Amino acid sequence: MIKIQNDKKNNNYNQYVFFFFSIKQNHFKQQKIKNFHQAKLKAIKIHQQVPGSFYCGCKIIWKQKKGIPILSSCGYKIRKNKNRATRIEWEHVVPAWQFGHEKTCWKKGGRKKCTKNQIYNNIESDLYNLEPVIGEINGDRSNFMYDELNKQTSKYGKCNFKIDFTKKLVEPPVRARGAIARTYFYMSKRYNISLSLKQKKIFEKWDIEFPVTNWECKREGLIFQIQGHHNNYVYRKCLIKR
Repeated sequence: MIKIQNDKKNNNYNQYVFFFFSIKQNHFKQQKIKNFHQAKLKAIKIHQQVPGSFYCGCKIIWKQKKGIPILSSCGYKIRKNKNRATRIEWEHVVPAWQFGHEKTCWKKGGRKKCTKNQIYNNIESDLYNLEPVIGEINGDRSNFMYDELNKQTSKYGKCNFKIDFTKKLVEPPVRARGAIARTYFYMSKRYNISLSLKQKKIFEKWDIEFPVTNWECKREGLIFQIQGHHNNYVYRKCLIKR
């Protein structure tokens, strides 16, 4: 039996423990996602009410299986690729290269070769790691790591997404930093993805400076209903936030 505490923080944590064990006892059945294509279809349903694209905050209009960013709503300026800039793509916050390049299948033929590897598919299709972004940003970011780039300026108008193509580093806008940190911590723990000391320090800093948002909490709950497990780096903070 869980002892009820007067302290709100302890009370919320007790609720989390009770809820966790209730799920375990009820044998929560997750919806099996077999590949990245299926994950994208689920992600579209989850993000119907997203307040804006992940990095830039552009309003998104959803038309069946496609997302169209309203670039004028966030002052986005197309850098180079108009075709990709006018569509929403699904960004792996932790890029596929980071969790795939050391696998045997990747070494034999890159990302495409790994689509037959179910372990890889499970990681690639994890909904907690997928965010709707402007396609041009997705392409430009590639597999570059996150950092803080004080000397760089944005090449995307009012969307303050900075990129250093030479050093292969990107600095995300403030609005995405907290969510990025908590996604990295979750992915690292669940799939044993190693983080450098520098990455840990930056993400720990961002996690503190940029608390969970209402949308982040709602999104976590929607994904939990599908995958059957929480991102505890978000979930526990949302319990305290209530």
